[in-house]
Amino acid sequence: MKFPNREKLEKYAELALKVGVNLQEDQKLVLNAPIEGAPFVRILAEKAYTMGAKDVHILWADDALTRMKYEHADQDTLSVVPEWQQKQFTEFAEDGAAVLSIMSSNPDLLKGIDAGKVAGANKARAEAMMSFRKYMMSDRIPWSIISIPTPAWAQKIFPEDSEEEAVEKLWEQIFSIVRVDRENPVKAWDEHNETLTMARTYLNEKQYSKLIYKAPGTDLIVELPENHIWKGGRRPIASGNEDIPFNPNMPTEEVFTAPHKYGVNGRVSSTKPLVYNGNMIDRFSLTFKDGQVVDFAAEEGEETLKHLLETDEGSKRLGELALVPHESPISQSGLIFYNTLFDENASCHLALGKAYPNNVSGGSDMDEKELDRHGVNDSLSHVDFMMGSAELDIDGVLEDGMVEPVMREGSWAITF
Repeated sequence: MKFPNREKLEKYAELALKVGVNLQEDQKLVLNAPIEGAPFVRILAEKAYTMGAKDVHILWADDALTRMKYEHADQDTLSVVPEWQQKQFTEFAEDGAAVLSIMSSNPDLLKGIDAGKVAGANKARAEAMMSFRKYMMSDRIPWSIISIPTPAWAQKIFPEDSEEEAVEKLWEQIFSIVRVDRENPVKAWDEHNETLTMARTYLNEKQYSKLIYKAPGTDLIVELPENHIWKGGRRPIASGNEDIPFNPNMPTEEVFTAPHKYGVNGRVSSTKPLVYNGNMIDRFSLTFKDGQVVDFAAEEGEETLKHLLETDEGSKRLGELALVPHESPISQSGLIFYNTLFDENASCHLALGKAYPNNVSGGSDMDEKELDRHGVNDSLSHVDFMMGSAELDIDGVLEDGMVEPVMREGSWAITF
C-alpha cells in the first residue's frame, strides 16, 4: 500500500497524539492498528517516544485473519475472550494509559458470515470488556479514534479506481477532513473545538425538555433527561483536570447528549448505510414507543439489525443523539465512507445502546439504578446510525412548552 510523504504522515501523527489523546510525558500509549498501517504506526510510536511516552504497546488487527477465523471457528470458540486479554486492557486503564485506535476495516469484511455467529461473538467480547469500556465511556482515560486508508476500504468508496488510485484519493480526503492539510493543523483544531464549545454551551443553557425531528420517513420525539449535558469536541479527563483535554474522535463535527431512555416515540429512517461488525445495514427504519424499538425494517441487512437489537434489553433503546450541520466537511465531500467515524460526522445521528454517563450532571458517580432513574440507558452495545440530511428539521421544546427551531434543512437555525 502506497503511503504519502513522511512530512504529511508526521503532521498527522503529531495531530493524533497532541490533539487526539493529548499524550503526556511518562504516560503509556496503546495503539490499536491494522497490519496494513505498519509504516504509519512506526511514525506514531517514534513521535510518541519523542514526546516522552513511557511505553508504546501495539495491538495489531488483520482483516484476513479475522475473516478466516469466522469462516472456520465454531460459535463456542468465537465466544471465548481469554482472561489475559481482559486483564491487559483493564491494567492499561488502571495505569492511566492513552488509547489511540485506527479504524480502517473493510466494510464488507464479514459479508456472508452467519449474522447470529457474528452477534454471539460480539456480545461475548462486549461482556468481557465491560470494565475497560467503563473507563472509556466515563472519560477516565484519554482515548481517540482516527483512520488511515486500507485497500479494501478505499476501493469500497472509489470502486472505479485502481487500488493505488483509491488509496491515494482516500488519503487526500482524510487529510482534508481532519485538517492535516492546513499550515498549522493543531491551531486549526483549536479553532474548530472553540466552535463546538459555543454550540454545546448554547444548548446546555437552553436545557430543552425534548427535541422534535421531522424529515422524509422520520417523525420522532425525543425527551431529554433533566440536567442533561451536551458535549462535543475536546473534553477533559473525568478527574476534572481542564489542562488535559482530549478529542475522542478525529474527525468530529458533532455536539451530543443522552436522550431519556423511556422518552422516545415515533419513527426514524436512516439516511446512510451502517456498517456493523463487517456487515452492511442499509435503508432501514425504527419505530419507538416509550423509548423502546417496537418495529423495524431494513432493505439490506435486516437479519444483522435484528441481532443488534437483540443484544440485550438496552440495545433496543437510544443512548445518544448528536447534532451535525449538513455543511460539515464530510457531508460536503459528497462521499459515503462506509465507516461510522466519518459518516456519523456527515449528518445528525442517533445511537442504539449504552449512553455516556457524563451526559447528565453527576452521572459519572451514579450507579446503574441511579442512572436508570435519570433516564440514562445501559447496554453492552453502542452503535451510531445516521438519520440526518438536508431535509431534516429539528425543534427544541423548552420547559414552559415554547417551541424553537434548532435546525432547518439540516443546518443550524440558531446563532451561537
